[in-house]
Amino acid sequence: MNSFFLLFVCVPALEVFLMIKIGGKIGALNTVSLIFLTAIIGVYFAKLEGIKTMKSGAMNLYQNKIPVYEIITGASIAIAALLLIIPGFFTDTIGFLLLIPFTRRMLINLFVKKRNMPNNKEDENTLDGEIIEDKKDEL
Repeated sequence: MNSFFLLFVCVPALEVFLMIKIGGKIGALNTVSLIFLTAIIGVYFAKLEGIKTMKSGAMNLYQNKIPVYEIITGASIAIAALLLIIPGFFTDTIGFLLLIPFTRRMLINLFVKKRNMPNNKEDENTLDGEIIEDKKDEL
C-alpha cells in the first residue's frame, strides 16, 4: 500500500472519526477546546525541548563532537510541533510521544537503524603497492 495514501487519506479519516467519537462523549465545545489546549501546551513544550536540544548540541560542538543525535532530535521536535498544531487527537498523541525524551529515543531508534560501519578492512582482491622512481641516470 502506498504511504502517501495512508498519509493523505487514512490519517484525516481517522482524525475525523476520533473527533466524532470524542465529541459524542464530552461534547462539541469541549472537543474544540481540548484541540486548542493540546496545540498550545504542545507547542510550549516543543519550545522547551528545542531549547534544551540546542544547548546540548552547542555543548557537543564546544567539545569538538558532531551533534548527530541532537540534529535528529531537533528534527523530531519540529515534526512533533507540526503534528501538535494539526487539529486532531491521533496526531496530537504522536506529537506528544515525540516530545517525551524516552519515547522519542525509542522512536528514533525504531526508524533509524544503526548500520554497521565498515571496519576499514581492505578487499582481498586489492594489491597494496608503492611506486618508486629510480632516476640514477639523470643529473
